[in-house]
Amino acid sequence: MKKRLLYDEIARYMDHKNALVIIGMRQVGKTTLIRQLYRELDKPKLWFDFDNPLDLLAFEATDYHSIHHRLMQEAGNPKERLHVFIDEIQNLPEITRIIKFLIDQYGIKFIVTGSSNFYLRNLFPESLSGRKFLFVLHPMRFREFLYFQPDFTGERPEKSTFFPGTGRSAFMHEKLYYSYDQYVQYGGFPEAVTTEDPETRKMVLKNIFASFFEKDLKLLSDARDIRELRDLILLLVPRVGNILDVTRLSAELGINRVKTYSYLEFLQGVFFLQLIPKFSRSIDRSVAGGKKVYFADTGLLNVIGKLTEGQLFENAVALQLSQYGSLSYYNKRNTREIDFILEDTALEVKLTGTPNDLKHLAASAAEINIPNYFVVSRKFTDQEGFLSPVVL
Repeated sequence: MKKRLLYDEIARYMDHKNALVIIGMRQVGKTTLIRQLYRELDKPKLWFDFDNPLDLLAFEATDYHSIHHRLMQEAGNPKERLHVFIDEIQNLPEITRIIKFLIDQYGIKFIVTGSSNFYLRNLFPESLSGRKFLFVLHPMRFREFLYFQPDFTGERPEKSTFFPGTGRSAFMHEKLYYSYDQYVQYGGFPEAVTTEDPETRKMVLKNIFASFFEKDLKLLSDARDIRELRDLILLLVPRVGNILDVTRLSAELGINRVKTYSYLEFLQGVFFLQLIPKFSRSIDRSVAGGKKVYFADTGLLNVIGKLTEGQLFENAVALQLSQYGSLSYYNKRNTREIDFILEDTALEVKLTGTPNDLKHLAASAAEINIPNYFVVSRKFTDQEGFLSPVVL
């Protein structure tokens, strides 16, 4: 079975004392990833699925020493270090205290998954500060999407840094044009990627969205909150790529700004949204207002609502670029604008990039001392300064 790119990064820390915590949206592949780690580990090990109430029993005791005794018995009292794998730890908030104790007292190695930062921060009494390495598994970006296609014949891609030096390859653009269209339309959830029938793919994505409401929204026990969150998501779809006006959003929802901010924070915390701040070298970027909104997956976005071709393409590029680092955008009173800034590179996204677009981007980048700039054009442009999205 093929492995996600994050597998190698996590496997590197299997001998370290810290717990390995893999978080991300539901159905993004966390369980498959740690099952692969489990199968390939030739050391004492135990597996627990906290979606199964019976698996919770092993950790339901006030005496943590007795939990250790129970685990060791189940593993056959091994002489080597015990590795404990737990799927969906958010179903037992007490588990972080137990893990911390068993690491400190007995040196047990934990490899666990959780649904989101939101759960770790809000449900757990403490989140293993100083005793965990945290990894986020996202829906696949395009390079990984290609690797998981049935007809893929190349080498397994590696995690890389942003390097646009091969952006003007006409051969590569034409070769991957159809695949990129499929990526934009159906996104990067593993089941959607590996399913070939278009109608089945759509059903898979609808089920992922339904699962989000059925499981992640358990935290919002009030039915009114769930309806408001649903309505907020629907209001955000046509705003993809636009700067959020939280006051206007609140008015349309009929709720106050504080509640709107809390909903946006929740949607970020469960990785449903990506909010990109305005470029600045000084201001606090922690507030949602004034940020641009993008969804975590274009396939999911397509089943929720209808967007323009340009919005969908921009969302896809935002996801591709985010794998290389934190993004921001630039807007000067609507007179100068840059879609994305990634470290020392400015990027403008166009369905059909023109020399004039590159000229305007160069002027905007110079204004804020950004040395590198590129136009990401959906239609191939064989000129210096233009990138094809298939190389991102």
